[in-house]
Amino acid sequence: MTERNRKGWKPGQSGNPKGKPPGSGELQKLRASISAEVPEILAALVTAAKAGDMQAARLILERVLPPIKAIEHAQSIPLSEGDSLTASGRSVLSAVASGDLAPGQASQLLTAIGALARVTETDELVRRIGALEDRANERIRK
Repeated sequence: MTERNRKGWKPGQSGNPKGKPPGSGELQKLRASISAEVPEILAALVTAAKAGDMQAARLILERVLPPIKAIEHAQSIPLSEGDSLTASGRSVLSAVASGDLAPGQASQLLTAIGALARVTETDELVRRIGALEDRANERIRK
């Protein structure tokens, strides 16, 4: 049998296993107290907005309509698999200069090209270290 602490609870056991009754919090009480008035408040806001109250209109629109987000359409630019990373970067900058690509899209593409360059460098270093280790192992065997 497990020991109980001074308050009579077992270790790891809550002192109030049933918890707080639903709807007994301050926020729930506040919501319940104004819930009957909400239709009248909304009607007053709409009336004020229609009368030219810009704050009332803004409050209604902010709550009802989500903000419109800018959408960038996909744009293809010519990059071939055999191109060097530098050539790919130049193609991206050329597309921006000619107005075929938005600067934000170019920035994202150049960041991706930079990440690809780091991955390529890592692959090359792994290949070179492997070759050096193979040569060193051959010398040790001889």
